[in-house]
Amino acid sequence: MTLQAQISSALDAVGLQSRACQEAGEGSWPSAFAVSDLAVASIGAACAEAAALAGRTTPVTIDRRLASLWFGFTVQPQGWDLPPVWDDLAGIYKAKDGFVRLHTNAPHHKVAALEALNCDADRAIVAARVADMSATAVEIAVVLESGCAARLMSLSEWADHPQGRAVRSEPLIDWREHGDASTFVPCPGERPLAGLKVLDLTRVLAGPVCTRTLAGFGADVLRIDPPGWCEALVETEVTPGKRLATLDLKSDGDRERFLALLEAADVLVHGYRNGALDALGLGEEKRRRVSPGLIDVSLNAYGWTGPWSTRRGFDSLVQMSSGIAHRGMEWRGSDAPVPLPVQALDFATGYLMAAAVMRALRVGVALSARLSLARTAALLTSHPLDNDDTPLAPVSDSDMTAAIEQTDLGPARRIRFPADLPMSWNCPARRLHADPAIWSV
Repeated sequence: MTLQAQISSALDAVGLQSRACQEAGEGSWPSAFAVSDLAVASIGAACAEAAALAGRTTPVTIDRRLASLWFGFTVQPQGWDLPPVWDDLAGIYKAKDGFVRLHTNAPHHKVAALEALNCDADRAIVAARVADMSATAVEIAVVLESGCAARLMSLSEWADHPQGRAVRSEPLIDWREHGDASTFVPCPGERPLAGLKVLDLTRVLAGPVCTRTLAGFGADVLRIDPPGWCEALVETEVTPGKRLATLDLKSDGDRERFLALLEAADVLVHGYRNGALDALGLGEEKRRRVSPGLIDVSLNAYGWTGPWSTRRGFDSLVQMSSGIAHRGMEWRGSDAPVPLPVQALDFATGYLMAAAVMRALRVGVALSARLSLARTAALLTSHPLDNDDTPLAPVSDSDMTAAIEQTDLGPARRIRFPADLPMSWNCPARRLHADPAIWSV
């Protein structure tokens, strides 16, 4: 079964049939896995749902090369440079018996890693410390400090691991029905989601890709971040079209403000770890009482069942755990792990989340949908590599939109959207915490 067929089957589980997409163009990311196929299939799924809501009757065409590029950074700065993607300590380290990856982009995750390793914030010192430990010991120590790390496993090791087995038994999209949906009516035409209120509780990167897509099709997206949270490395990529507010959900007052926003919302998209919202008094039962018709779409890193279902994780870490980076090492003949050329698990899952939101709108009942990076990894690793071996041509001026986007970091253009559907935002990318926590008027 093709990737498109597997994704269509996951969406069709709640009724209605997926709309067809057709592919044009050529080129593939160089990889041990079918990354460009995944880009076409996941972006195509979201676009097919948007087209159906817009009343379009002809198939959507997805440009393979542009879809591949949209699995990376679409922002093209005009006269300035993007900030580095990774923190200075983030990355892969050689341990005594293998490899381990540390994710330190968030300041508190960096502190956790350094406390676990009991060393200073210097890459050479961290490398020396990791080299004296087993990869498993590093992973366990960092995780126990509430940090983020993953040791390298092969595909077969992950298949035999309790979490790998748990993830394989989960559906790609775990649907649950709750009753009548909101009264939102899609708008035929170029912005079918105009007027849809989407409350966004997501962080880098899959969740923000989802809500960026919804905003691009017209939704009113209100993103909520805790005080002091920063995503400077990716804000220009994922914030266009969104209102960007701040609430401390650990505060009684801010939590009540959030519940008032939720009451008016049609959709909630959240990427808190399994059980984290429950600990804040915002569990599913509470959310349903406040907003009975809510479409509730959530993301977890390592799946929703199994011993790691509450573990912190990111795309790069799931690639290490699930065997992707190990298979890449074998494919390239390298002596170190080789991750995917882009954060394909994040991007694919984000577009699948957007497709799930729009499918729920089409079905017309209150639905929740749960997805995970690890389950998307299982989708990718189960698909045979059948790339056309045509390299992706470098980005050229003709690939970019003519319009200048005045982001908070400077003027930029974006790579053209890969579908023959309009994608536009009503405001440029901005820094977080820019707006009050209210719906737009």
